[in-house]
Amino acid sequence: MSAKPLKIVAGSSRTAYDIAPVRAVTAPDRRRISFPELAEAYLAAYVGRDPSRAQIIRRWSQYFDGWIAAEIDGDAVADALDHWAATPVRRYVGSDESGAMLYRELGLPKPGSINKAKAVLSAVLNFARARRMMPKGWTNPCREVPGLTMNNERVRFLDAAERKRLLAVCRLSTWNRLYLLVLTAITTGARRSELLRLRYPDLDLDRATAYVRSSKNDEPRVLPLTPAVIAEIRRFGKPPHPDALLFARVGDPDRPFTIDSAWYAALRDANIHNFRFHDLRHTCASYLAQNGASLLDVAATLGHKQLDVTRRYSHLTIDSKRAIVERVMGDIA
Repeated sequence: MSAKPLKIVAGSSRTAYDIAPVRAVTAPDRRRISFPELAEAYLAAYVGRDPSRAQIIRRWSQYFDGWIAAEIDGDAVADALDHWAATPVRRYVGSDESGAMLYRELGLPKPGSINKAKAVLSAVLNFARARRMMPKGWTNPCREVPGLTMNNERVRFLDAAERKRLLAVCRLSTWNRLYLLVLTAITTGARRSELLRLRYPDLDLDRATAYVRSSKNDEPRVLPLTPAVIAEIRRFGKPPHPDALLFARVGDPDRPFTIDSAWYAALRDANIHNFRFHDLRHTCASYLAQNGASLLDVAATLGHKQLDVTRRYSHLTIDSKRAIVERVMGDIA
């Protein structure tokens, strides 16, 4: 089914940028840190790699403008998240002849985006608690607000025929490392950014592992490498520089290769539609779930910190669960 055309809206439309505070509060007798001040302190101390975190925190500062951080309660968090979920997302695309700004309307945010917004707010508040900025007995109000159910409609993964076509085409790519990149993505479930940051010192081919120095969750993790991946890495021989990126630009071992052209050409030649590079991660998780791996196994492989994120694959475990039950319980009558 073809995607709906994106709607161009005028700057006067209701958007994610039209935010009013949830409600005002009376200034306390004893000065305590306001939420916008806390947000600035958190961002100054943040050393992670999440490029969207600052934007999310700025939006929380708009919602809680005038709030003392310790007085934010569960109702206020829920009200803000309800507004967030009901406000269309848009992207600036330029100006019209009169100079008015135009935006591309992208629809309502996905449940995963709302859950991430809550998680970021929770991280800011926990930051304050860890630094003794909150009064004794304070509890994080985000714990009172349940997360949204993840929408499982976007679990696109390669079937066996698509996988064979894609890998065959990748072997013939003008970029000679596309096959290695795609094969590693399928077999490890690593994110594109994690793979493109891998350096040769991160690889231990004797132990069949790759070390991701910092993941999206700001934590290192270890990727298990399959024999096929190891053989492909060895095929390239020694790197041009001991600390070179595994997927470096030609002639520049310290900058990652720009993969988009080679990737989209491979999708076109393999006749694969409605598929993103991130869906290779879904492919890994789906193959694991369909072949007996538990949700905990899938979460550990993909580096999920919250099991709720992994539950989108739960429906794929049914056949493997059925096979286990039949093997163990089949003779009971």
